[in-house]
Amino acid sequence: MASAVLNSTIADLGSTATLTTVFEEVSKYNVHLNVFERLWVSWYLWMQNDTIATGIMSFVMHEIVYFGRCLPWMIIDAIPYFNKYKLQNTKVPTWKEQFECAALVLFSHCTVELPQIWLFHPLATYFGMEYGVPFPPAWKMAMQITIFFVIEDAWHYWFHRALHYGPLYKAIHKMHHTYSAPFGLAAEYASPIEVMLLGFGIVGSPIVWVSLTGDMHLLTMYLWIILRLFQAIDAHSGYDFPWSLRHILPFWAGADHHDLHHERFIGNYASSFRWWDYFLDTEAGEAASKKRRERKLAEIRAKKAQ
Repeated sequence: MASAVLNSTIADLGSTATLTTVFEEVSKYNVHLNVFERLWVSWYLWMQNDTIATGIMSFVMHEIVYFGRCLPWMIIDAIPYFNKYKLQNTKVPTWKEQFECAALVLFSHCTVELPQIWLFHPLATYFGMEYGVPFPPAWKMAMQITIFFVIEDAWHYWFHRALHYGPLYKAIHKMHHTYSAPFGLAAEYASPIEVMLLGFGIVGSPIVWVSLTGDMHLLTMYLWIILRLFQAIDAHSGYDFPWSLRHILPFWAGADHHDLHHERFIGNYASSFRWWDYFLDTEAGEAASKKRRERKLAEIRAKKAQ
């Protein structure tokens, strides 16, 4: 990848060159690239193995984003002022619960997700994923990420709904419902089978896309993963603020949508959007139940009137 970008003597630096040295050399001959693009190229050149370079970068990125995004919610849980925004405000997770959850999630990341992360690069590049520079334009990445959100939401709805079928729930999904009042760290608190099954919607959607179109960059994949992690963690946060995204985009699921799912153990199966649950009548909560009761009563009255 990098040799196609540089027309320079990077190879002459030798195996003892530091990342800083490689970056300086890249910068000399590639002034048309921005700083982030030069850092990107330097990393792959310095590693000398694209699969390992992507694997390390992907895993580190995932851990920093996941636990970094969870940290503000842990702090908010510890501040009584924010309790008025908590959806189930009588159930605030203890530090012990959060530590135990974090430990199991980290173990899952290292044993279940890490092998999949390592295999991603060769699989995605086989189907046509690019990872060179310059990076694709922002509009293209935004368009593709929007498509990924829609595809993954559909995948998540149907497989999540299936996991609430009796035997599948007990064998696979019950672990995720350990916490009836979820918190950020619990977003990926799940059995290995569930992690792989629902995770396929997140990783598989871009792979299917690039296999069909031949057009996707690794950076697009990273931005998609970051946004999807934010969505999952925020949906499990247990907080609904006046400025939460669902108040701006009415079709956005948000924390109140998924919190009800954990509280009632049924309904609200979609991940990011509300339309699947709305049109297929699987919304959870008192308001949705009232509408269903009223609709059934109306049907009964209509039959009697015939």
